[in-house]
Amino acid sequence: MSKGIPHVLRAGLLALLLAFLLTPQTFEPLLKPLVQANAPAIYNQGSLLSLTIQHLTIVLVATLAATIVAVSLAILVSRPIGAEFLPLSRSLVNIGQTFPPVAVLALAVPVLGFGEKPTLVALFLYGLLPIFENTLTGLTTLPPAVMEAARGTGMTGLQRLLKIEVPLAMPVILAGIRLSVVISLATATIGSTVAAKTLGEVIIAGLQTNNLAFVLQGGLIVGALAMLIYDGLSAVEQRLSTRA
Repeated sequence: MSKGIPHVLRAGLLALLLAFLLTPQTFEPLLKPLVQANAPAIYNQGSLLSLTIQHLTIVLVATLAATIVAVSLAILVSRPIGAEFLPLSRSLVNIGQTFPPVAVLALAVPVLGFGEKPTLVALFLYGLLPIFENTLTGLTTLPPAVMEAARGTGMTGLQRLLKIEVPLAMPVILAGIRLSVVISLATATIGSTVAAKTLGEVIIAGLQTNNLAFVLQGGLIVGALAMLIYDGLSAVEQRLSTRA
């Protein structure tokens, strides 16, 4: 069990989120005091459930791509044959942290056009650093005695990597992925400024019409998703640590 959200609260938060996404009109009385007379209290320019699914899809695709690239780079530079590429690799994964996501979107739109593609690029670049650094840390801080024992059994370099190093480093790697996902969940909202279908649409609509209920809906859904995913990955990470 993770040390994050207690099980009962986690289940309650998930149930509340699903209830709101599936039957948002049920919560209208709670949000009505936040809007002006005759203004809608529930976002009515699209489906909240559909936007949430699209938001999560963009985050998933970007995180998967960032994980593949970052883990591969970390494995390469942790080998003697690739150690000389460590400074270059660090420079590459730091690109996303050097440029704000808004700047990446501004540069990507002229090339990729409006929609999900610029957002995917921004999230991909922004998610590289935590995954790369955690993977590198996990692979380079393994117990020397374990590595010596693996060599003593006659394992090849590839066998040690797949059977010993990656499994032992997996909790640390997963911690980097967890951080990357949470960053991407929040950052993906700006994708709506370039016509990507994310929960940012709800927040932007609220800001444009001075509708606090819309802003609150978008922010709370993103916040609930971040808490649930963070806590879920923490539980998996702890279980992997115990097994390792």
